[in-house]
Amino acid sequence: MGGAVSAGVSVAVFVVAYLLIATERIHKTKAALAGAAVVLALGVLGSSEAFFSQDTGIDWNVILLLFGMMIIVGVLKQTGIFEYAAIWAVKRAKGSPLRILLLLTVITAAASALLDNVTTVLLIAPVTLLVCDRLDIRPAPFLIAEVLASNIGGAATLIGDPPNIIIASRAGLSFNVFLVHMAPIVLVELLAFMLLLPWLFRGSFTVEPVRVAEVMTLNEGEAIRDRVLLAKSALVLAAVLAAFVSHSLTHVDPAVAALLGAGVLVLASELSESDYLAAVEWETLLFFAGLFVMVGALVKTGVVGTLARLAADATDGSALTAVMLILGVSALLSGIIDNIPYVATMSPLVADLSVDIGGDTHGQALWWSLAMGADFGGNLTAVGASANVVMLGIAARSGSPISFWEFTRKGAVVTALTIALAAPYLWLRYFVCG
Repeated sequence: MGGAVSAGVSVAVFVVAYLLIATERIHKTKAALAGAAVVLALGVLGSSEAFFSQDTGIDWNVILLLFGMMIIVGVLKQTGIFEYAAIWAVKRAKGSPLRILLLLTVITAAASALLDNVTTVLLIAPVTLLVCDRLDIRPAPFLIAEVLASNIGGAATLIGDPPNIIIASRAGLSFNVFLVHMAPIVLVELLAFMLLLPWLFRGSFTVEPVRVAEVMTLNEGEAIRDRVLLAKSALVLAAVLAAFVSHSLTHVDPAVAALLGAGVLVLASELSESDYLAAVEWETLLFFAGLFVMVGALVKTGVVGTLARLAADATDGSALTAVMLILGVSALLSGIIDNIPYVATMSPLVADLSVDIGGDTHGQALWWSLAMGADFGGNLTAVGASANVVMLGIAARSGSPISFWEFTRKGAVVTALTIALAAPYLWLRYFVCG
């Protein structure tokens, strides 16, 4: 199959699968796996390229990180800690759904900066579902707000969002440098996002007073069912999170840390398979596998690279134009094809462009525009970031499904806001004051 034909096939397959996912004509996992099957059957990708290549294949680090953390969450559920946290949150917010939303949003954003956003979503979602169950309110607004906050908060640090790790590695950026340049705008974005929440989810904060009264009388300490297992889980989780944070020093991949933690916890807990596997989102893992293969076909056939080069060529040598163009294009494409493969493809082009433009300040501004565009752009659609897909999978399994368009309607507004704030920040910091 010729290069142009292969590129056309990969685009056609991706567009059809994406439309099926967006319109929900068939389940997103079926659409992704069917699309992957087509590009494999037609030879656009070979088995080695689909399953073993770092550039075009399934990102097993993401898949296995999710799998390991899902098992850890499954064990934690048996301790009652999520019930404890749910009651604690309701009581601290005095039963107000809006205050609960704001509280959980801040916790999610802060945790996403210290962990990765997928891990944070896996930990915060069970608490949210229990809070909403106690108050008999729909969880969708809370879950959507949290995953949007996780993508914003995760942008603050090198370890907060997977694209950041790729960018830091390619550009030679340290944890502290990343924090100094990204944290200020993330704080501004988070404040603006929280001010937007009452309007964005208006009509979602009505609760029966009797429900609030019932929760306020509960003793959160009584929710803990197994304190010994909780202590074991806390130690293992702390070790796993420490491995995440120290990744740049120890070079232990997050997926390895998560799998080791899951294995140790399974052995230490002595739970049955049905208990610790109950939290594993198999459909979500399969969806990621299919999506990675389809995007891999776009990468191999040069479609993503061509789009990125066209964006770079349109700058005409202007550093400011390049920064703003990368910001906008990254936000759009990251929201459509998932920000991890997009950043992996775009990084070499930004590296070349930063050399051509010259100057430490302007050259580095290109990397920050890529990071902001990819991280904030991940909120654009339901498949724009790994955390989005995980959260939708959790919502579906809980019996409160969130549609592609319900998420995307909210995510598009937040993406527009965050990109609109990021643009003047880049201009002021690196061109006016830089």
